[in-house]
Amino acid sequence: MSKSKTKMLKMLVIDDEKIVLDACKRIFSAEEYEVLTTDSARRGLELVAENKFDVILCDWKMPELDGLDTVEMIDKRSPGSAIVMITGFPAVERATDAMKRGAVDYVAKPFTPEEILAAVQKAMKRKEQDRVKGVAEVEKIVRSISFPVPSMEDIAPKTIAETVAQKVGVGKTTSPWLSVLVLGILAGAYIGFGGMLATTVSFDMAGYLGVGFTKFMTGAVFSLGLMLVIIAGAELFTGNNLMISSAIAREITFGRMLKRWGLVYVANFVGSILIALLFVFSGLWRLSDGALGVAAVKIAYGKVNLPFLQALLRGIGCNWLVCLAVWMALAARQTIGKIFAIFFPIMGFVALGFEHSIANMYFIPTGIFLRFYGGVATPSGMAPESLSWLTFLLKNLLPVTIGNIIGGAVFVGMSYWSAYLRPSGQSPAK
Repeated sequence: MSKSKTKMLKMLVIDDEKIVLDACKRIFSAEEYEVLTTDSARRGLELVAENKFDVILCDWKMPELDGLDTVEMIDKRSPGSAIVMITGFPAVERATDAMKRGAVDYVAKPFTPEEILAAVQKAMKRKEQDRVKGVAEVEKIVRSISFPVPSMEDIAPKTIAETVAQKVGVGKTTSPWLSVLVLGILAGAYIGFGGMLATTVSFDMAGYLGVGFTKFMTGAVFSLGLMLVIIAGAELFTGNNLMISSAIAREITFGRMLKRWGLVYVANFVGSILIALLFVFSGLWRLSDGALGVAAVKIAYGKVNLPFLQALLRGIGCNWLVCLAVWMALAARQTIGKIFAIFFPIMGFVALGFEHSIANMYFIPTGIFLRFYGGVATPSGMAPESLSWLTFLLKNLLPVTIGNIIGGAVFVGMSYWSAYLRPSGQSPAK
């Protein structure tokens, strides 16, 4: 966006890190902006009330006020300013909340001069388009004189598609790899907790309540795993299959997407193995004279003895529903809404008998550990050698992972990109 020759653009930077303030002042002063900086959110709000700024950069986390609350107050006091949020913790839900509160865009720390300049130019361009249409300006004025009522509206599917494509992949690929590694291990552990709870609750239920209700209850309690991932915050490989939208939209490269998938996949494996070891060596499997351990081994044998095509197709159905759970959770603004959005698809995929690669990283190693280290016998009708690390990797994890990628990336990520974001006149194949 070209700057006016008769008037310098005025910018305010609010951040509690001096290095960020100095960097922004240096970068934008060179671009002929008049830059004011402050490390206090409260002082920033005072400056907004006293001055008119073309652009305002605001930090996500500050000691005095939350960045989102600050953005919302800035937007009410200065609806004409293009607000860009700066965050060291990029995530799609934070980006969505920031935009609902009034931010036009956000940029992740650490940023390069090119990245921050591009973000500001993009934000100002969008703000100018809103001014031309006139709609956004009227809405801002009405909101600025009304009582501040928190928005309870859920996010529309098209907005979710835009947010996923423009923010999800970008935020995940720009996050520090160590943070992603830790969050990936946590996600594997959370799914492991869901698997452990599901086995414990359902191992002897069928004889009392029937197979159908047992499947329902197994799925109901297993949904704990994804609730922990989404609400507490973690990186799950199957949910990250939605990054395909960002790659198709050319916000990130396919190479960066695949590298991030690989890192998260390995981290999920580590977290799942940790919970499997916890279950085995804590002796929890000895419940009901070891019947729980027998049930866990039976589950593992059943999974490694699935035909390749069946395992692949069950993987497709699974992650189709898992990614829809993630998608719907993004639509919900309140935690209770996220819980319900997650519960039904996850309960459904487990009750239907679909296969989840990360869950199987818990279920099958648990069976292997119990067989070799717990002394649990092989179920009748099963060949003892059919349960091993090799059969786990080749006969279950490989086809289920391929199926999960197809179910999440193709049937959710690519489908919604094609429905809402595909350029006009362009065929899906192109």
